[in-house]
Order: sequence, then structure tokens, then C-alpha cells
Amino acid sequence: MDTVGTAGFRGEVGSEQWAPAARVRDMGTSIFTEMTELARRTGAVNLGQGVPELPAPPALLQDVADAVRSGNNQYPPAAGFPALREAIAAHQLRRYGLDYAPTGEVLVTTGATEALAAALLALCDPGDEVIAFDPCYDAYAADARLAGARVVGVPLVLDGDGFVLDADALRAAVTPRTRVLLLNSPHNPTGKVFTPEELAAVADVCREHALTVVTDEVYEHLVFEDGARHVPIATLPGMRERTLIVSSAGKTFNVTGWKIGWVCGPAPLVAAVGSAKQFLTYASGTPYQEALARALGSVEEWAAGVRDTLRANRDVLSAGLAGAGLHPFRADAGYFLQADVRPWGYDSGIDFCRELPRRAGVVAIPTSAFYLTPGAPAWLVRFSICKREDSIRKAVEQLAAAR
Repeated sequence: MDTVGTAGFRGEVGSEQWAPAARVRDMGTSIFTEMTELARRTGAVNLGQGVPELPAPPALLQDVADAVRSGNNQYPPAAGFPALREAIAAHQLRRYGLDYAPTGEVLVTTGATEALAAALLALCDPGDEVIAFDPCYDAYAADARLAGARVVGVPLVLDGDGFVLDADALRAAVTPRTRVLLLNSPHNPTGKVFTPEELAAVADVCREHALTVVTDEVYEHLVFEDGARHVPIATLPGMRERTLIVSSAGKTFNVTGWKIGWVCGPAPLVAAVGSAKQFLTYASGTPYQEALARALGSVEEWAAGVRDTLRANRDVLSAGLAGAGLHPFRADAGYFLQADVRPWGYDSGIDFCRELPRRAGVVAIPTSAFYLTPGAPAWLVRFSICKREDSIRKAVEQLAAAR
């Protein structure tokens, strides 16, 4: 997500000095914007942001065009196009055995990011705390702040070539102010898929402390490692009634610009999210919603090909990073691959990423941009794999030459 903020900005309205509200005052221009501009200016291969270069299903694109031409361009219902809500409910039942009523337990949103923001606005009061696993998607802290809450990071522990849950650290992070636990699996930016044992430990904490869980599952179809499997925490005993599932179409169908997401959960929680959502965008994307209602029925077949592409890109990039002297970590799902840049003499991922376009003609993102907690490993860098094969191979060649 690119953020263009108001850090340090003051202006005049008439003769009066003014400043932005405290909740947005320090939300300055992000490292994503800086790195994207570096890629544009230098012509570097952009493996920074998770903007896919992969195709969308031709039939889906044709369905959208047909919907636009047929005149389906006005507001959909606030809860979403009925056929899409039915398709989402059918998908959850078919894939996970989770039974949600299309009316009342499914809400269509303007992307998963809006769903997450509306969920925290609906569930948190000022002074509440939200737990997230660190590193995490940068919108989590911003959404909590807009709700007057605070995100508490529980670091995922580096173990060998991957990241693991520290259940003791999770328990220690819970306080009387903790209201919500944000769970992102498959995980951005690490590519981790939480194991059944880790999910059970998280569920134990949530039941014990009566926490509401908001799950970010946008990479649910993109688990490409055979030993990993995405399991929604809502399927565990006692968790459906306290869990809101957030997902979207953008990552699965390579249509991130359409911004169609959804929330599934028990009716009272979904109604609360809808109460906040209606005053953010009300509703959006009618022709996209109509087309996606048909596409979700065959999503598994489409996603299999996307997984194959991402797996191949991961393997090429991982081997290329290792061959260039960097140390890649395991990624079991999603769009991204982590690497340790210390073998190139960098202790700071920010410095590495700022110099990489000049040094190797490649753009990456420092993982420090995703960390909430102090003392995080500053030498981690995130590379994107949701690109064309030729982009990945060009980046690998240039990294090898730069070594």
C-alpha cells in the first residue's frame, strides 16, 4: 500500500494556523512510494511492491466488459451484489466447511484493506489494544490508530530458514486492554503459513481471554509449498463465533486494482463492520462484483496455475539470491520472499534497498517497514515474486553481476 501523508505539514486557513488531526499527523510518505519512484527513475526491475505482472482470467475480463456495457454501473446494495455474497458463502462451505448465510454473515467491501479498517473501527474503542504478529502489513497499525487503539506486535521468531510463532510471547502480550487479535495467514511479508499447532495455540489464547479475531486471508489460494496448508482459524472449536474472516479477489485473480474484498463471520460482528463500512465507501465496483460472482465457482482451477507460476518464480529468485551471495528464507505462500542482506556488507535493509537500484538495477523493500517492535532484524529485505518470469530472471542476472 502506498501512503501519502501529512507528516510535519501545517497550513493556513484564512488567518488561522492549522494542522492535521493527531491520528494522521505522522503518517508520512512511505518507503513503498520512495522505492517505486526509484524504480521509475532508474529503470530498475521493480521487485518491491506486490503489484502482479501476471494475467487475469480472460473470461473474467470479458464478464466485466459485458457487465459494464449492459449498464450495471450504479450502486450495488450496501452489503454487496447478492450473487457475489452467495458465491462467497458457497466458496467458504465448499473449501473449508464453514457455513455462512449470504444475507447477514457475508459483507462485500472495497478491498481487504477497507474490510480491515472497518473491522477495527467497529470493534475497538479508544485505548483498546490489538495484537498482530510482527512483521505485519503496514495498514494494521494505521487502522488501529484511526480507531483510537494501539497495535501490539508479537514478533515471529526466525528459526532456521523460516519464521515461527512464540506462543509464550503471545500470552505475555495480552493485557486487560486487549480487544482484537489480527491473524494474517498466509502471511505478508514472510510467506509463512501458520501450522495447525500454531493455530491451536492462538485459538487457546483467544478463547481464554475472550478476544475477537480478525483474519487476513487474502493469500488463501496461493499456498504453493506441498507441506503447508491454509486452515482458517474459524474452523477450530469455539472460534467461528468470535472470528471475522477477511479475504479478497485481487491477489487470487491478479486484479488488485479492482478492490473487491469481503468479510465473513457471525451476524452481530458482520453488522458492526457494515455499520462502519457504510460511511467509508458505502459500496463500489458493481460490474466487478457481478463478474467475480461467476468466477469464484471455479477459483480452484484458476488458482492452481497461479500457484505454479509463483512457485517457479520463488525457486528461481531464491536460487538467484543464494547465488549472488545473499541468504533467502523459506516462503510457503503468497507474493514475497525474504532475504538476509548482511553477506553484502549491509546491516540496514533500508541502505541496501536505496543503493540496490544503482548497484544492481533491482528494487526491493526493507522489511523494517513492516515491523512494529523495536530491536527487529534490520537486515531483512522483501522481494516480490508476483512478476513475469523474464522480470525475475533479469533481476537474478543483475544481482549476480553486481555481486
